[in-house]
Amino acid sequence: MKCTAKIGTFLNLAIKCPRRGDTLYLALETSLFFLFICCMLLLTSYGCQGKQVLYKDTQVIMGTFVEVISPDQRAAQIVFNEIKRIDNLLSKYKPDSEISQLNSLGKLRVSDDTMYVLGKAKEFYLASDGEFDITVGPLLDLWGFSEHKYYLPTAEEIKNAKSRVGFNKIILNEGDNMIEFSIPGMKVDLGGIAKGFAVDCAVKKLKEAGIKSCLINAGGQIHCLGDKFGKAWQIAIRNPRTEGLFETLQLKDKAVSTSGDYQQFFIKNKKRYSHILSPKTGGPVNNGIASVTVVASDGLTADALSTTIFAIGIKRWEALSKKYPDVRVKIIEDQFAQ
Repeated sequence: MKCTAKIGTFLNLAIKCPRRGDTLYLALETSLFFLFICCMLLLTSYGCQGKQVLYKDTQVIMGTFVEVISPDQRAAQIVFNEIKRIDNLLSKYKPDSEISQLNSLGKLRVSDDTMYVLGKAKEFYLASDGEFDITVGPLLDLWGFSEHKYYLPTAEEIKNAKSRVGFNKIILNEGDNMIEFSIPGMKVDLGGIAKGFAVDCAVKKLKEAGIKSCLINAGGQIHCLGDKFGKAWQIAIRNPRTEGLFETLQLKDKAVSTSGDYQQFFIKNKKRYSHILSPKTGGPVNNGIASVTVVASDGLTADALSTTIFAIGIKRWEALSKKYPDVRVKIIEDQFAQ
């Protein structure tokens, strides 16, 4: 019998291409392909050994679609419960979350999970010479990316917001999990690291439950646990600015993350303004890169590194890459970036 089953998950990735006109765009991390497969609740394939069933479910968590595909029917609920738990800790949009309370109070004793994520964020802050910085909250608010109400700030407004940015202004006391801002008005935003960590936590719960095969897609933050009926999971990378696919990855026990200037942006006066902001300039990163895809053993590293590389650019990544020998990186340049 010929094996014909092929099930893929779609991950956005940019390629060299011109911009499309002068109008406003908000490019979400989920693609039309992803929305199509979200409609299916049960996936059935026919392999060489007969009928093989993949169960699939989708929920909206952390502001994005989270889909789970697994031959084990328990997987979806385990994943959803764990990602919701992490979201309740790390979301800046939930008033009762630890991050929201920290942003409001300026000082808070937090859980081990939150402390761990901030500790890892500090590592990437130091490795990137300050370009990966979770304290860019004031700048995201200023540019309107927090609420999708976009705005071109003045130089003076950017200067004022930058004065409240800088991981070096956070005091981390790992002895009692106390976190404190050294100046008022600071805000933490974990958008470049939280989803990767949440997916890692979900994978840990799956393993504890004895589940050995599962694919998680949290808005483009993907983890391939084990394989799919003896074959690698197929992760199809699409071109977000034109129709079609760019490449297909064959992965087992790997995490994938992409950061790009197409995920959230607006265009004004023929210029693109992306949501990935430089804490040093106070404005969108603009280094000729359209997107960065990272394949790593864990989601947190893939998530944070894709943002870091996008921020620091190709030349600086060449030097930094020696610290991360086990990751695979695909950088797609946009020759039309300005």
